[in-house]
Amino acid sequence: MTTTSVPEPLPEPGPGAPTPPIALAGDAADARARLAMDRVEVPAEVLGRLTNACATVTDDRATVAEASRDWWPLAMVWATEGAVAGLGSVVCRPSTVEEVPEVLAICNAARIPVTAAAGRSGVCGASVPLYGGVVLDLCDLAGIRDVDDTSMVVDVLAGTFGDHFEHELRNRHNVTVGHWPQSMALSTVGGWLACRGAGQLSNRYGKIEDMVIGLDVVLADGTTLHTGGQARQSVGPDLNQLFVGSEGTLGIITGARLRAHPAPVAELRAAYGFASFADGLDACRRILRRGATPAVLRLYDDVESQRNFGTTDTHMVLVLDEGDPTLVAATMTVVAEECRNALLLDPAFVGTWMEHRNEVSALERLISGGLVVDTMEITGPWAALDAIYVDAVSAIKDVDGTLAASAHQSHAYADGACLYFTFAGKVAPDARDAYYRAVWDAGTRTVLRHGGSLSHHHGVGINRARFVRDALGNGLDVLAGIKAALDPHGILNPGKLGLDNPFGANPFVDGSFADGGAG
Repeated sequence: MTTTSVPEPLPEPGPGAPTPPIALAGDAADARARLAMDRVEVPAEVLGRLTNACATVTDDRATVAEASRDWWPLAMVWATEGAVAGLGSVVCRPSTVEEVPEVLAICNAARIPVTAAAGRSGVCGASVPLYGGVVLDLCDLAGIRDVDDTSMVVDVLAGTFGDHFEHELRNRHNVTVGHWPQSMALSTVGGWLACRGAGQLSNRYGKIEDMVIGLDVVLADGTTLHTGGQARQSVGPDLNQLFVGSEGTLGIITGARLRAHPAPVAELRAAYGFASFADGLDACRRILRRGATPAVLRLYDDVESQRNFGTTDTHMVLVLDEGDPTLVAATMTVVAEECRNALLLDPAFVGTWMEHRNEVSALERLISGGLVVDTMEITGPWAALDAIYVDAVSAIKDVDGTLAASAHQSHAYADGACLYFTFAGKVAPDARDAYYRAVWDAGTRTVLRHGGSLSHHHGVGINRARFVRDALGNGLDVLAGIKAALDPHGILNPGKLGLDNPFGANPFVDGSFADGGAG
């Protein structure tokens, strides 16, 4: 175990702007929509009204194509063929929060679909405009509005990129929100909230739904809501949680109040090796059961341990905790006691992970090399996790064309944990779509059959929409009722979360995308 008096400095922030996942083959202006069936155009009269209401409005085809895509791995495959998943008609980029309700009111009256986007780092297609219309780019709504150091509350705009947000909190205010996803430099606060995201330190600080205190939300008709705002309150259901995870289908999040913590002043690291994945899971379970919540508690199966760290015949657990020295020491004492029968490994392995934890370049390299790759992250109760791991990995491997399938446990809670599966396959170019769907069907159905969840932090988007009825049952009808009440014309991000919409069927759900889509 090693200790540092102060955690390592944060890496320098990135550009604070969207990063394309992979180059579009050919001219972006010629990109076709792989999934769009009936693309809603924006009439000239409506375009004029939007131009008067919003700081930047463009229908430039290349700009619209780039704004219409995210980091969905299957869509990255299509990009190598000069296609995007869906194609908007217009991009509106407001410069102030006040412009958002004006844009929505105009689109609502004209029955124009609106898809919110910012960092566009999502990996399920949540910010892809399936039916054309307006891409509402929120990147200019950026910055911290207030830091209440006494109450430990941060007020931030939704378009703020994560690494810039955390740098300012640490360097100017000596606090942290503690949300640090792999996509830190690619994603925004609004995206975290819209897809119910998780950071790599979630065991200590929680997921984004645990951090949110209040939201600013604009409904489809332009009505603005300010939800929450108190440490705890009993005034009916929690409206914060109605919009967190709604992926822009119920309202557009423009700002948030989030819980903050003092910047960490101490850190401890450790690494252990287990004979089996089941043994590693059980140690993680016992640690959480005792109330210890190390910021990082990651278990890699033997395949990923070897691939990432060069070990053989071991399932590695990496542990890091940060914060108050007394609490960190107590947490790591519990960890050591529950891992006493494991092989003590060099804590430098944690440093290896830290150095590479935000790298995303491998995805582009593998897809450009002709592979089909992706990850699926789910949660399950501790009692079912080992069976989920064994059977889901086996189901994915059984799909013809799969070269590798593996998993790690990345977020742990008292009642269960997140398993993060990775797969890679090699098939003929014209079979890639079918292979991708087959793997997702095999893995997801296996997880759901064992009582696992559909998603832990990547959300639903396009890719998982076909599984929502299985995951929610009659709960999907309740969600649809809420959608109808808040967005009666169905303009907000249609085609997502498994919800019906007035613009047509979801082509990825019904399989019609296999016909090649529309240009």
